[in-house]
Amino acid sequence: MATLISCLSTGKGTWGHVNRLIEDGKYDHIFLITNDYGKENFNKGKNTELIALNLDQGLKELRDDIIKNLKGKIKETEVDTNFISGTGREHMALMAALLKLGIGIRLKALTKEGIEEI
Repeated sequence: MATLISCLSTGKGTWGHVNRLIEDGKYDHIFLITNDYGKENFNKGKNTELIALNLDQGLKELRDDIIKNLKGKIKETEVDTNFISGTGREHMALMAALLKLGIGIRLKALTKEGIEEI
């Protein structure tokens, strides 16, 4: 099984995309980088941790907050990730945090054929 780490933020319909990844994927652990609104309003399932951060802070500060919240929680050397939801800043901060933690990524997306690595 695998771990999924994704942003859960802005973008019309993107929460549905992330939710389908969670429902259709076979994940042991799911970490969603979001804000207080996302933490309060997203219906999370088991094995899902919503990490509420100030997504408006500086890029390096956001990266460092993500590192602080993920450090020691990921056992794999690679994780699945998805960048459908959120902004470019949030995606850059997440990617930088994962790389600084020494974790590789597999980009996953929901397609007509199901969940696929991009």
